[in-house]
Amino acid sequence: MDAGSCNACSAAGLPLMKLSLGKDFFGRTYDRLSPASDQSPKWYCAPCSMMKHLQRDFRDIRGEFDKLAKGQVSALSEPEVKQRAQLRLQEIAAIAGTQAAGSPLLNPADITQLIAQFHGPA
Repeated sequence: MDAGSCNACSAAGLPLMKLSLGKDFFGRTYDRLSPASDQSPKWYCAPCSMMKHLQRDFRDIRGEFDKLAKGQVSALSEPEVKQRAQLRLQEIAAIAGTQAAGSPLLNPADITQLIAQFHGPA
């Protein structure tokens, strides 16, 4: 892909940023600068960068929810963490819903489905 365009929406001529270091929703460190884990760096425009952060939080929460549903150890076993995750999912849904053209990074139906699962028996 052209190094001068956003890897999510393909917009060109905008400032781009690389998401490489930080902490996930549960406070775990991630590092995409390490050569072994960043073989194909991705660059995002500002709106897609925001959506990429939301996508990462959604993916982290879904992963922990899947562990919880399987009876495995999960960060969501703690009620206050689960409540914080539910609030974050609602924020993600609200922000994703404001994207007129939608986002190639987040599927609103997946977000709605996970929110519904949180209110189920798991």
